[in-house]
Amino acid sequence: MTHIRNFCILAHIDHGKSTLADRFLELTATIEKRKMREQYLDMHPLERERGITIRLQPVRMEYKLFTLNLIDTPGHVDFSYEVSRSLAAVEGAILLVDASQGIQAQTVANFELAKLARLAVIPVVNKIDLKEARVEETASELSNLAAVRPQEVFRISGKTGEGVEALLGGVLEQIPPPAGNPDAPLRALIFDSHFDPYKGVVAYVRIVDGSVRQGEKIVFMAREVEAEALEVGIFRPELESREELAAGEIGYIATGMKDPGVVRVGETITNLKIENWKLKIAPLAGYFEPQPMVFASFYPQNADDFPRLEDALKKLKLNDAALTFAPEASQALGRGFRCGFLGMLHLDIVAERLKREYQVETIITIPTVAYREQEEPWVSVDIITPAGYLGPVMRLLDEFETIYKTTDYLSEERSIAKFEMPLRELIVDFYDRLKSISSGYASMDYRFLEYRPAKLVTLDILVAQEKVDALSRIVPETHVSREGRKMVERLKELLPKQLFPVAIQAAVGGKILARADIPSYRKDVTAKLYGGDRTRKDKLLQKQKKGKKRMKLVGRVEIPQEAFLLALKI
Repeated sequence: MTHIRNFCILAHIDHGKSTLADRFLELTATIEKRKMREQYLDMHPLERERGITIRLQPVRMEYKLFTLNLIDTPGHVDFSYEVSRSLAAVEGAILLVDASQGIQAQTVANFELAKLARLAVIPVVNKIDLKEARVEETASELSNLAAVRPQEVFRISGKTGEGVEALLGGVLEQIPPPAGNPDAPLRALIFDSHFDPYKGVVAYVRIVDGSVRQGEKIVFMAREVEAEALEVGIFRPELESREELAAGEIGYIATGMKDPGVVRVGETITNLKIENWKLKIAPLAGYFEPQPMVFASFYPQNADDFPRLEDALKKLKLNDAALTFAPEASQALGRGFRCGFLGMLHLDIVAERLKREYQVETIITIPTVAYREQEEPWVSVDIITPAGYLGPVMRLLDEFETIYKTTDYLSEERSIAKFEMPLRELIVDFYDRLKSISSGYASMDYRFLEYRPAKLVTLDILVAQEKVDALSRIVPETHVSREGRKMVERLKELLPKQLFPVAIQAAVGGKILARADIPSYRKDVTAKLYGGDRTRKDKLLQKQKKGKKRMKLVGRVEIPQEAFLLALKI
């Protein structure tokens, strides 16, 4: 165990985590040169398309008689739960900062998580090869944050490899070996998992005490579910089977279980062969349950796909513990699930994975937050911005429902503004507008604060006098007229014409706040007439008018699926 080092890389999005991991893989000859590609550990197609890390990825490397277990982590605020899970499986972390951008919001948030987990933190300035790099200024900021001397901050280029070997030496020296008892009964912490059609549920584990061998009987302590370790092994980063996993190591256990709901992140695994294991073995601390911040309903476009959607969500939850879902039904859309997410990007990724990996097309309702009676969630927000953009950022805050708290300065050129705002204001387009007014330089981190009293109403949408429950939503009383007008105008453009006029209304209780009318198709009923008395035309027109009036009384408007998709589009 003295020759094992378990560590992760923490950084704000786009600060070079995956590129640094590439250099580690090359230096340790973990991947053959002919197989090497950029951002090798970003193995999911969505990660490669978007250029971001979405889920944690472990890999084992051998270097100078040492075994290095690295976990590459996401940088986006929506995936901070992935970061917290990684921290419980390691003893140290590399805190990486882009020299051209300096400390960002997620840098501070990740550092606080690492210190809370009592990890050894190695501060590193990356991208020193860039022309616009502010190496010494960034090193000074980082030394102040990590409370170290500026000369103790590593300076590297993940792209060229400059300084990376020295950093690996720092990992060996500064990160302690894992603690644990190799002779004690098995205690393994599950920090991630995925479903394999042949191996069943594959649990990603950190062996804290003892060892586990292939073929041994194991038990999940919290649920008292028994299974067999069909296969154990390590990450290279592909799965590579071994005879045994011992204390201090990071690897996987293939359980053969076909029910994805049995295995939970944070669960402790032990040996079934130990008598009275419930009394003798204490489970590991595990993780806090992530609280979803954004909610949306997912309905299959084809009603027959409901069982497939349910199965897909269960399998997705295996490696996305922050995802929550519960069944619900809608008169307009049928059976579906109410799903909870950590943010809008998290929602977007789950929807895309359902489509690509499980071939389930879904209709997604308008995202909202969890209201509690007449209270709504508020969040504390930190924005780090260059001082030159502080004015535009403050003007943007004035456009939203915010409470300003303080402004602190990280350096002469960089400031951090702290304020509070309702979560509903944050989830729509606040982040996009912040990036726009700051030319992409400002960054943001937020955390749940508390529930506060709010004046809320239910906005209903009526089409031809009938309420469409799938389009109903809770909105603040001050925004209800604006939101109602926006929705009826959008539906007017999307709904096809009928043989009778259709009224689209936005209402609160019995009060109509906004209305738009779709005119009926007009058929020329007088086309067959060739001259004759004017009264003949009038009779036909009156007959048409009466018919349309009758249809309006009894007619129902079927809302096409495409219209629902566009009306509910995020």
